[in-house]
Amino acid sequence: MADRYSFSAGERRPVEVLVFEVDPQHVQAFLDVDHEVWTLGEALLDGFDRIPFLSKEVWLDDANPGRITLVFVWETLELWERVGEASIQRRLQAQFDERFAFPVTLLRAYHEESHHGIYRVSRFERSD
Repeated sequence: MADRYSFSAGERRPVEVLVFEVDPQHVQAFLDVDHEVWTLGEALLDGFDRIPFLSKEVWLDDANPGRITLVFVWETLELWERVGEASIQRRLQAQFDERFAFPVTLLRAYHEESHHGIYRVSRFERSD
């Protein structure tokens, strides 16, 4: 049974946490466009030899329909900053806005509140 789990410690992986709110009836449309524009857009950028983030999770909250939390674990802060370049972000935001015509509110950006100080230091996970 122990071989079905992995544990890693001693990491220092920067974490980006964004919390958005959309009309509950538009959640699936938001998720679809977010994946196509932001996830794939940042993952497959020209000039990068690999995807600059290790993972992206999307969390929904049944107690708050329409609330969407996005959690990225970046390989390094330097790669995250390269992806965060203003011209890249403007281009992707324009593509998102063109495809998702409904109101979106950014409720929180935890990484900004902590000045990019949130890090993953360990991970325990099942490996089926």
